Amino acid sequence: MSEKKKSGILWIAMLQLIVGVYTLSGVVAKFASHYEFLSLGFILCYGLEIFILGIYAILWQQMIKRVDLSVAYANRSIALLWSMLWAVLFFQEKVSLKNIVGVIVVILGTMIVNCDE
Repeated sequence: MSEKKKSGILWIAMLQLIVGVYTLSGVVAKFASHYEFLSLGFILCYGLEIFILGIYAILWQQMIKRVDLSVAYANRSIALLWSMLWAVLFFQEKVSLKNIVGVIVVILGTMIVNCDE
């Protein structure tokens, strides 16, 4: 297996951690939407969002050095699951059966891409 073809459980877990970091930027953006435009809370939230996206960009760049891009992007689709989890935890949003079925389809597709031939 070449250096670029790593797709073991540890690498997948690291990819998911990085995707989780990415989705937190959306959480912070939603918190910012509760503040008046250009208020201190708004600016602080967006500053935090930019910081999170910067960390994500660095981590993502390091990950795609080590993992096939097709595998990395397939795992990025799990952001749907992370986002749904954050929506429930932070904003008490409801999850529909369609949401759950859709995420299951995405997870199955990601598992197929991650499986070694």
